[in-house]
Amino acid sequence: MNKELVQNRFSKMLSSYNENAKIQKKMAERLIKFLTGTTFDNILEIGCGTGFLTGLANEKLCYKNYTALDIASGCEKYITQINPEINFINSDIEKFLLTDKTKYDLILSNAVFQWIEDFKSFIDKLLSRLNSGGILLFSTFGKENFREIYHISQNSLKYYSSSEIKEMFKDFTPVTEEEIHIMAFKTPKDVLRHLQQTGVNAIESKQWTKKNLLEFENNYMNLCSQRPTLTYNPVYVIIRK
Repeated sequence: MNKELVQNRFSKMLSSYNENAKIQKKMAERLIKFLTGTTFDNILEIGCGTGFLTGLANEKLCYKNYTALDIASGCEKYITQINPEINFINSDIEKFLLTDKTKYDLILSNAVFQWIEDFKSFIDKLLSRLNSGGILLFSTFGKENFREIYHISQNSLKYYSSSEIKEMFKDFTPVTEEEIHIMAFKTPKDVLRHLQQTGVNAIESKQWTKKNLLEFENNYMNLCSQRPTLTYNPVYVIIRK
């Protein structure tokens, strides 16, 4: 995983993210319903972005200390607007965990963990940072995510189904839910534009030529004979320690 590419792509799209990341916003809204009315001392949010989940957590949860972390430094202004007392940290979470020794009562994250290469090891590290009785709550994406893009390019992140995640962490008896959302677009170019405006095109640093674009458009229309679609496959996971 090219972390620098991920950081650069997400940093550039922050101004367009709120308007275009409609599925990620729905995911944050669904995620917080697992926790409404609960009180926590220390909360860590991983990949806070422009604050979809941060704002909901700040509104719905009772807490003493809230740390919001993101690899893109530009996220700080969005988090400060939500609550200036939230502690924003600009860091890659995997580097942060090497030095941070804090124990948390809640670790939460929305639409981030698909970018982690060693998913199982990473989740184990997060669970080790929870106090007894603590909660790890996150959303990620399942195997059907961006299936149209994979069909055309054969390139994809590593996705896990809810049943696979349950099996990985069966000792903790996680609760999982899975959804399918299909977005429709007017043209294949609109699909590309959507991917760029939400930063999720950070999987590769491809330079598009006219030939590449024409081939992509033709392949997409062959795949989706009526209107171009893009499939999102959110997976929600709650693990109690």
